[in-house]
Amino acid sequence: MKKFIAEFIGTFVLVLFACGTATVLGCSNEPNAAYVLTALAFGLVIVAMAYSIGNVSGCHINPAVSIGVLLSGGMSVKDFFLYIIAQFAGATAGAAVLGALVGFDKSLGTNGLFNGQILPSLIIECILTFIFVLVILSVTSKKKYEKLAGLVIGLTLTLVHIFGIYFTGTSVNPARSFGPAILKGGEALSSVWVFIVAPLVGGALAAVVFKALIKSKEED
Repeated sequence: MKKFIAEFIGTFVLVLFACGTATVLGCSNEPNAAYVLTALAFGLVIVAMAYSIGNVSGCHINPAVSIGVLLSGGMSVKDFFLYIIAQFAGATAGAAVLGALVGFDKSLGTNGLFNGQILPSLIIECILTFIFVLVILSVTSKKKYEKLAGLVIGLTLTLVHIFGIYFTGTSVNPARSFGPAILKGGEALSSVWVFIVAPLVGGALAAVVFKALIKSKEED
């Protein structure tokens, strides 16, 4: 039960603080301070959570990470589904608190389709998530990187956001997108499926590549 509570807390913090930063700073796809600070906020939350709840649950706080871990043999199917429930619940709670603080008329850090198009958005999110999850699986598979893993993962998420915010606002996390969208409604909710499907596909592809290239090389 502790690890599921940890996943709830971690995803709650991610949405409240990182999506909250995007909301209060008015982050858009324009290159400015809000853009960079939002990317940093997502990365810093991951660093903070990795070194606080990482030893409890592994600090997935992201269904795309969990599916990558599942397919690479790092967790059971039962735990996977319980993690997903905890992550979606935590993200929704985080968005609810954020909305209560700043008003539900604000963006709440929701994602949007790139140029209003589904296919490019799916491709972008799939690529971004693939890179992010591949890094996670690789760095956490080596004991010698154990102390640096949280920092590497946080910096990678920052990098992914610096590039991706321009296109979709960067999801790479179905729970992080679902929580704000379900409370915001409207266009954000109608397109949220893109930010659920694409990261899950990207995470699954990362697991396949990890097992085929990196894990197999380590076993040789």
